[in-house]
Amino acid sequence: MTKRRPPGMSNQDWVESQIKLAQNQGEFENLPGAGKPLKLADQHDPDWWVKEFLDREDIETEALLPPAMLLRKEKQQVHEKIRGMRRESEVRDYLADLNKRIRLSIRDTTGPVVPTGPVNEDAIIAQWRMDRPSTAPRPKVEEHRPARKKSIWQRLFS
Repeated sequence: MTKRRPPGMSNQDWVESQIKLAQNQGEFENLPGAGKPLKLADQHDPDWWVKEFLDREDIETEALLPPAMLLRKEKQQVHEKIRGMRRESEVRDYLADLNKRIRLSIRDTTGPVVPTGPVNEDAIIAQWRMDRPSTAPRPKVEEHRPARKKSIWQRLFS
């Protein structure tokens, strides 16, 4: 911790003496980013710090969207989302949940108004059925087991 500025010494002189003292003690050596150019912001972009934070923390920009926009994007990507689902009950549950969230968003008066209507569950499920590969029953494969060797007692007494 630094000492207090002595009375009668100007702030600039005090700061300069503290910097020289730290340099002499080697506190500025081996710092991260040493020898690399400074990243100065573009003067015309007032949101440079937000963009840099998003890049540095690896945050997806979709997380910043309002909920109504997120629902609209999710509705547009519903076919890709259900493609990986295996059972019709999973698809129905997902679509029912999505419609419930869309209806809640329509009733919500806060935030931007983004026109998003509920999805047609029956049409999407019909499309999901057509996109799935046919699930024909597999023929049963009989395994050929070699005859079990009889024990010595079975061979003696048979």
